[in-house]
Amino acid sequence: MPTQIEIVPCLSDNYAYLVKSGGQCAIVDPSEAAPVRAALARTGWTLTHILNTHHHLDHCGGNLDLKQETGAKVVGPGKDAARIPGLDVGVDESTGWEFDGRKVQVLEVPAHTRGAITFVIDSNAFTGDTLFTLGCGRLFEGDPQMMWTSLSKLMTLPDDTKVWCGHEYTQSNGRFALTLEPHNAALKARMEEVNAARDAGRPTVPSTIGLEKKTNPFLRPASAEIRKSLGMERAGDVAVFGEIRARKDKF
Repeated sequence: MPTQIEIVPCLSDNYAYLVKSGGQCAIVDPSEAAPVRAALARTGWTLTHILNTHHHLDHCGGNLDLKQETGAKVVGPGKDAARIPGLDVGVDESTGWEFDGRKVQVLEVPAHTRGAITFVIDSNAFTGDTLFTLGCGRLFEGDPQMMWTSLSKLMTLPDDTKVWCGHEYTQSNGRFALTLEPHNAALKARMEEVNAARDAGRPTVPSTIGLEKKTNPFLRPASAEIRKSLGMERAGDVAVFGEIRARKDKF
């Protein structure tokens, strides 16, 4: 049974995702319950699981209401169990998870939060606030080395893996990316598509791991143009990544 995915916009710029296979249906990172209820009513799907990538309330604020209403099981990072509302099943890389009889890969990707995880269901990576389209999360509970290690782990996924991230930040991320790598043809072409999508009110997700490798500056600290833009031609990748993150924080 192929996996079906429905984007559920929440709050001002969050995305939750309904994921259905067979008789099982999960919501990934529900910041609030009402949009999820509406999406379930529209699709006719029955919620069985709530998946959380990390503990921030704009990703798990709807957990308890949805759990009470549907009896869905909450699945999230076991190493951050105390901060995941209603957690029933704590997972990590060693446990993985199972959804409708299929193996789900769990990647531990700390830095935005110390317990952050990514769920990989079939060829779909739900990256929360670790990897964004054209960006990455702020380093609230980690340092540049930790985040670079986490992003490098995500880059080992096949290039055709779809990236479903936690926010609609692509346009602003892309404007920043162009300040560092203005001659990246793939980035310029992508931004034309991004701007057209946003002008039409369409989401810019999903992306793919392959597209992110070509256009996302946070995955490209080895780029000669980015290094020249930063004046860091001889620095290591982690130092370059750290400078990119620091500049984005002020952008």
